[in-house]
Amino acid sequence: MAGAVVRHYLTTCFMDSETTKCKISYSLHSHTRSLPLFHNKYETRRVVALMNGCEGDPKLPIGSIETRTLTAVPSPSKAMERLNVAIRDLKCNPPPLTSGILRLQVPIEEQIEAIEWLNAQHDNLPRCFFSGRRSRANGNGSNLLMDIGNGNGDTSFTHNLVGAAGVGSAVFFQQLHPFSYHDWRSIKRFLSAKCPLIRAYGAIRFDATANISPEWKAFGSFYFMVPQVEFDELEGSSMLAITIAWDNALSWTWDEAIHSLETTMQQIASVVVKLKKEASGEPILSKTHVPNKTHWDLAVKKALQEINTSSSQLVKVVLARSSRILTATNIDPIAWLACLQVEGEDAYQFCLQPPNGPAFVGNTPERLFHRKWLSISSEALAATRARGESSDLDLQIEHDLLSSPKDHLEFTVVRENIQNKLESVCDRVVVEPKKTVRKLRRIQHLYAQLSGNLRREDDEFEILSSLHPTPAVCGLPKEAARLFISETEMFDRGMYAGPVGWFGGGESEFAVGIRSALVEKDSGALVYAGTGIVEGSNPSSEWDELELKTSQCTKLLQLEVPKQSKVENLEIIY
Repeated sequence: MAGAVVRHYLTTCFMDSETTKCKISYSLHSHTRSLPLFHNKYETRRVVALMNGCEGDPKLPIGSIETRTLTAVPSPSKAMERLNVAIRDLKCNPPPLTSGILRLQVPIEEQIEAIEWLNAQHDNLPRCFFSGRRSRANGNGSNLLMDIGNGNGDTSFTHNLVGAAGVGSAVFFQQLHPFSYHDWRSIKRFLSAKCPLIRAYGAIRFDATANISPEWKAFGSFYFMVPQVEFDELEGSSMLAITIAWDNALSWTWDEAIHSLETTMQQIASVVVKLKKEASGEPILSKTHVPNKTHWDLAVKKALQEINTSSSQLVKVVLARSSRILTATNIDPIAWLACLQVEGEDAYQFCLQPPNGPAFVGNTPERLFHRKWLSISSEALAATRARGESSDLDLQIEHDLLSSPKDHLEFTVVRENIQNKLESVCDRVVVEPKKTVRKLRRIQHLYAQLSGNLRREDDEFEILSSLHPTPAVCGLPKEAARLFISETEMFDRGMYAGPVGWFGGGESEFAVGIRSALVEKDSGALVYAGTGIVEGSNPSSEWDELELKTSQCTKLLQLEVPKQSKVENLEIIY
């Protein structure tokens, strides 16, 4: 069978030893591999077969790209009934095409949160979630909610999309090599402006040239998926949809696609329970930083020495930290993300979890870019301060941030670099505001918004590859900073600080995967944070900034101080 089809085989284990491993064999990139898997982590995995769209020829168009909207229903359970009937009809009347992608969507006359629907699906994998930022009253943000039609040219059904959650993969896109123009075209092959809600959700590694560590293996160099079953939260209503993708040239026929969809639908729960969205109170058994404080100080001093060397090109470098948090019980990534939604009211929330892999979740305030047709916008976000406990103190901190020479330098480097990148593919770039303070719930940053018009749609790949990584997460010059990071940091960033978002036919949106964590059963969570090092940086102050940035995650858990092997003496981490 061609390497385009990846098959994950599940062996149910009934063994006493926790160290006994199951072997899962699968084909990836035309090579056969054997993946060791601890059965106590993944005993619920089911047999799935998936199509890797990257193995196709992006020059050959898909036979058909279509969205069909069925009549509205009052509840998710009724939507499931409607879709199951539609699947039976499709089996009786298969399309006479060798390739295509078809989305069937059922409007629901009730607004249900996408994160709550995803939570009801338990451990069905792969899964994804993405919610855009809401518009902000102070004007520093923008409304990223989408106007959507029914895909058949009828715009009578138009709502604003708040968030989307998906389970199963109609087609996925993954390789071990760096994300390329060929890969981008392979994704766009399955998308159309006439079907705005057929989208590929995913993420790209921060540094695709670095070795992939074990915890990030399931993601490859990049991972995108078009969900088989998707729940869209709209303003005032919801929508449940299924997507079928097939391509005989990729050894993935219509019959196989329908069978795979039916298998996924059997796992879908239609009863959605309201999430509390409050601190879980999970006792933390341990917290380990890489690097620790001593090695952090040495790394920052090394960076400053390099920056201050007259022969060095390095102006700024962003150093990061990985914090391993182990809890008494498994962290539920979806419940954790729901709490982060409350924490980050003006941020993107995301979750991406491939088959047999951990969940990459985050609550990031930073947009990489948003494109609608040829219009594109981006942001410069740099320098960090805590929010004040009172209005007067908050204003004083804001003034200090605006007047700080060190923070102005860090911010200006980011803004000017993004402006230069946009000007290379846009006719005209507008920067407004040029410098202001963007206030989040717990922290505040220097902020600027940039917008322009692409000369052609293919420039989307160029702007993605040139904007990432921005000086806000890497440094300047980019290659010198990337090299310094690869030589200095002692862990794999993976998708942390990389692009995370979605591609659509006429619209795409990507955030920067900061304020994020990797959550895995029986392994706790790896919480990531970084800070920019420029002339004038202080190692201890930068460490404090790391603590501030990770606090939005750790505050949702509680620290346990063990005493006589009993759970007691709990305190909140801030």
